Amino acid sequence: MGGVISEFLSFGRERQNRKRKQFNTVEMKVRMDCDGCELKVRNTLAKMRGVESVDINRKQQKVTVKGFVETQRVLRRIQATKKRVELWPYMPYTNPYMAPPVYDKRAPAGHIRRVDIVVPASSHGPGQEERLATLFSDDNPNGCSVM
Repeated sequence: MGGVISEFLSFGRERQNRKRKQFNTVEMKVRMDCDGCELKVRNTLAKMRGVESVDINRKQQKVTVKGFVETQRVLRRIQATKKRVELWPYMPYTNPYMAPPVYDKRAPAGHIRRVDIVVPASSHGPGQEERLATLFSDDNPNGCSVM
């Protein structure tokens, strides 16, 4: 009898030690053409463990999943429905006075494509800086003529 109680108590400790998933919002772009496609995606995601809500905007082809889920699991589950899926590649553009850094004609209104800006590091040595300085030089016949 004592063994059963100790096993029961140790089972409770194992559950407490397990890492809890954090609440996550996953935004994806999913190619959907009709009501059937939308229903298939909605039902597939709603059956996942940990999903709190599924919002679908078919006009923008945007699916938002909220809940205690992992991003990669959600992506794999939608790929299993044979739909083309990618993480939401757009971000809101709120500065109307500057030109958007990346133009995308398929972006929804008020959004631009998300691009990671790569800044060259100066750790490449003095040779890299010298090449960049002579790139815009008047002595360079292949240099930029903007200046």
